[in-house]
Amino acid sequence: MERLKLYYRLVKPGIVYSNVMATAAGFLLAFAQVYEFKWLAFIGVIFGTMFVIASACVLNNHIDRSIDTKMARTRKRATAAGKISSRAALVYTALLGIVGFGVLIIFTNTLTVMLGVLAYISYIVLYGIAKRTTVHGTLVGAISGGLPPVAGYTALTNQFDIAAILLFFVLVAWQMPHFYAIAMRRRADYASAGIPVLPVVKGMRVTKVHIIIYVALYIVVNSLFTVTGYTGYLFLVVMTIVGVVWLVKGIRGFKVETDEKWALKMFVFSLFVLLLQCFMLSVGGLLP
Repeated sequence: MERLKLYYRLVKPGIVYSNVMATAAGFLLAFAQVYEFKWLAFIGVIFGTMFVIASACVLNNHIDRSIDTKMARTRKRATAAGKISSRAALVYTALLGIVGFGVLIIFTNTLTVMLGVLAYISYIVLYGIAKRTTVHGTLVGAISGGLPPVAGYTALTNQFDIAAILLFFVLVAWQMPHFYAIAMRRRADYASAGIPVLPVVKGMRVTKVHIIIYVALYIVVNSLFTVTGYTGYLFLVVMTIVGVVWLVKGIRGFKVETDEKWALKMFVFSLFVLLLQCFMLSVGGLLP
């Protein structure tokens, strides 16, 4: 049982579940446009995305095992601690990937499969390189994180339109404050591992400025769902209010005494924002 828990934790379940939730939101937004719910496509994109992301996370853990040993929050990961061998991790990665892409191929469409491949490569290769070499690694990593809701949308519509573009950018805009908050809280960890995240390279104040910019962008992108007719005005009102609250919390960060405590509050609130975002995307096209 303990062995199973190690393998379960290796897929980074928090990342898997949050991305699957976003995938479902994208599918349901599409349903509001076409009014045709295809159960096989829904089940296929949900489980396919789940296994593809799990595969990418396991491979990422394997690749980053030397870095993980230098960080307090990651040194206990099974690959970093040597509890799961490199061979076992790679076999696990392959099995998850075969199942995930196989499900996408069988139950969705070529466009959705291509998005899955793009997300996988961008996360493992592009982000893997960027996070070690540039302060913009967080933004590069946001590319893969912005694609799951798009895959959910295209699984039903089989087209890449304005809604798909907005889904991508709203998740990118959400991710940046979320992961900058993590980087602020764990700045010492990242510094010791030699990862050039923004708080390490540019400092806390500059990071706060970037957080404000991306939260503002998040508000604007959300408004475009209604402007372009994909959601009703209730979506606009709710998401604008939560966005403004998030923005105010961010602005207050310039007056706090402890940056780490403020970053924790911003991180927790960003999780609430994601939950509300996914819910409102799921129903926003059906509401007035």
